[in-house]
Amino acid sequence: MQGLKFSIIIPVYNRPTELDELLESLCKQTFKNFDVIVVEDGSTQKSQSIVEKYSENLEISYFYKDNSGPGLSRNYGAEHSKSDYFIFFDSDCIIPSNYIEIVTTELAHHYVDAFGGPDAAHQSFTAIQKAISYSMTSVLTTGGIRGGNEKAEKFTPRSFNMGLSRKAFEATGGFSSMRFGEDVDLSIRILEQGIDTKLIKEAFVYHKRRTDFRKFFKQVFNSGTARINLFKRHKNSLKLVHLLPAVFLLGNIICIVAALTLGIIYHSLLMALICLSPLILYALMLFFHSLTKNSLKVATLSVLASFIQLDAYGLGFFKAVVNILILKREDVGSFEKTFYK
Repeated sequence: MQGLKFSIIIPVYNRPTELDELLESLCKQTFKNFDVIVVEDGSTQKSQSIVEKYSENLEISYFYKDNSGPGLSRNYGAEHSKSDYFIFFDSDCIIPSNYIEIVTTELAHHYVDAFGGPDAAHQSFTAIQKAISYSMTSVLTTGGIRGGNEKAEKFTPRSFNMGLSRKAFEATGGFSSMRFGEDVDLSIRILEQGIDTKLIKEAFVYHKRRTDFRKFFKQVFNSGTARINLFKRHKNSLKLVHLLPAVFLLGNIICIVAALTLGIIYHSLLMALICLSPLILYALMLFFHSLTKNSLKVATLSVLASFIQLDAYGLGFFKAVVNILILKREDVGSFEKTFYK
């Protein structure tokens, strides 16, 4: 579609340094058919000076609003846009210089009203961030869905790298007030409306995610919780694959308890190692698979990141089952107030 102009919408909460890197990368785009809308979501560490820094190189607008979460902040940005197509990035992303060019060319060749792209680790990322990126995109953890291996048609875009036409935005009502899982909720409603979606594998972003394992645990725990919140809203959204982290967590507990119990009863290290062998084997698979792409340090940390990801998701999933499905409480996210701390 020739002449298409995008509004890049970025919600930000207390992340001025990351936003600075994102805006710098947008200045380097080979195609300039976009403007930028930054929505400050009630931050105490404001980013207005960062936005002003790039005002001469980007067509950019800045809005400050009370905190409401990322979904409603994205809606706020869309409502203040004059473009007919929106691109949503998380504030902790770095965008390759040819991203807009790739998207413009792809939509001109095969237009859809919604698209998504994968993410990758940038050279400048810390070893922990690279390990987290591996765990979130590896075929051994998520099946490669976040890394771009999901089938291209009927793709469910994620908000760290999502494109949406104004037509699709208005048809769905945009993002919900959910604090976590709001992008999946929107993608489900997009598909329910019969709106075509597309995975553009070449349109990837460098996504920092969390900067340490404690924050990563909170992030993934909330994702596990969000899966049950989504199930309440969309009964057909829960698939067998979503149960696997919970099964993995149970398997970990069984192996560890068996190893401790049998090891003590029989005074046998060998017996304990046999009980732990499934976990050891999986850890070795993760290590050597990551080593084919990363350094020795990152491969080692990838094992830890992968276990944290699966166990934290499973724990959040179980907690949500109890709180939401059994105790009939409202949508919950245990780390909502302390998510970035």
